[in-house]
Amino acid sequence: MSLHIGDTAPNFTIATTQGEIDFHKWSGDSWVFFFSHPADFTPVCTTEMGKTARLSKEFASRNVKPLGLSTDTVAEHMKWIADVNDTQNADLQFPIVADADLVVSKTYDMIHPGESKTEAVRSVFIIDPNKKIRLMLTYPMNVGRNFDEILRVIDALQLADKYRVATPADWRPGDKVIIPPSIKNAEAEDIFPQGWDEIRPYLRFTEVK
Repeated sequence: MSLHIGDTAPNFTIATTQGEIDFHKWSGDSWVFFFSHPADFTPVCTTEMGKTARLSKEFASRNVKPLGLSTDTVAEHMKWIADVNDTQNADLQFPIVADADLVVSKTYDMIHPGESKTEAVRSVFIIDPNKKIRLMLTYPMNVGRNFDEILRVIDALQLADKYRVATPADWRPGDKVIIPPSIKNAEAEDIFPQGWDEIRPYLRFTEVK
């Protein structure tokens, strides 16, 4: 099954380290950072789980719920969490999906046979409160994720939704944003009374807070 940005994230009911969840009900009115891992007790995965746990306040401030996935069992996950907390100076509180049967991994196309037929690659799905997939990233098994980028893109998506803007290359919070070409100047005057810098008719920068 191929998923695309804008698709509704497929629902599933499955066991996790915090009990069985119905994904759509569990996510509620929050954004979701859904990320997969090849296996428990592996070095790169352990650092990523620890990093996510240490960023818990950053995710919460953005109304984002992290949800991990590995193709191991709940019992194995629980033992691994103890290792994550011990080695990564963390307190892991978010649920980890137990996908030993690969049901969710296959639904979300996390199994890439060129890498492994039984372990998930490092997939990232950012899912909004309407259950729409807003971003997808895929990393190989031997490369850890860039969590600064994950937070940055969540900030960009939320800002774009709030102000009807786009963000330029390397945008960071506080930088100028772009008025999309679909918003003509007459409408832009109402939406952006602070004005804008017009580099080209299609390239207009403004500031939002």
